[in-house]
Amino acid sequence: MPLVVPGVTTTSSSKTEEWQNKLVGKKLSDTEHNQVMFCKKNLPADHRVISPGQMVTRDFVEHRLNVYLGEDGTVSHVQHGINPSPKQKLKSSVQRSLRQSLQTTYPLLTPHMDEILPKKASLSSMKLPDRNTLYVLDSEPLFYQQDTSGALLPHLKLVHRFPQGFPTIRIDRGAIRFVLSGATLMAPGLTSPGGRLPREGADRDLPEGREMDQRADENGRWTRELRRGEPVVIVAEGKEEACAVGTLVTGTDEVKAKGKGPVVEDAHFLGDGLWNIATD
Repeated sequence: MPLVVPGVTTTSSSKTEEWQNKLVGKKLSDTEHNQVMFCKKNLPADHRVISPGQMVTRDFVEHRLNVYLGEDGTVSHVQHGINPSPKQKLKSSVQRSLRQSLQTTYPLLTPHMDEILPKKASLSSMKLPDRNTLYVLDSEPLFYQQDTSGALLPHLKLVHRFPQGFPTIRIDRGAIRFVLSGATLMAPGLTSPGGRLPREGADRDLPEGREMDQRADENGRWTRELRRGEPVVIVAEGKEEACAVGTLVTGTDEVKAKGKGPVVEDAHFLGDGLWNIATD
């Protein structure tokens, strides 16, 4: 077990380093608190403990403490909030591939691609916790991705520039505070009178060549059903700009049929760590 010497480790203004000094090399306990044990009740309210090999979700909660355990049950390292790596410029071939992937995933962005990703632009990447990557053009965050193999999801600042370029669902007023606190979006916030799911009779799939034939209708309902695993933008009743971006864990046709259960988990939302991240 790593040696822990109280009073020898240095303090730091960094929250990550502060909790590293408190936790690394110790085991977590429900009751004990001493030189080799740390009582869980002394952890911040917003935390999660991650065991070896445990699958974890995206973490854009700005002030959450992630505590990672080693094989022997001791704390190996911690991560507090989002501490990105320095920006790295991407090769031209990688930029072309990302541009094509973005256009395939969001065909409605096609008319704007030269504005979003100019062909001679210099795109950079920033590594984030939980194997996430943020892609930045100059200092403007554009989109992010998990494991470099998942779907590209737009940063909300890109959504606000091109609001018509992404499939949307609408939450009612009562769900706003939950979404903006990082909670899972549940079906009742969409099926109530203030919510909006795709309109009845919406196409389940668009034929090849008709990808541009989708939009929000005059009542704010998308004209195509959205599939499980598909990225989606969340707008709110009475608000003009989108408030969150995430991936559907339930298709919209199933949400309408059942009217309950989770719909979007681990969303990137206004005011979270990804929104506030420094990209200069």
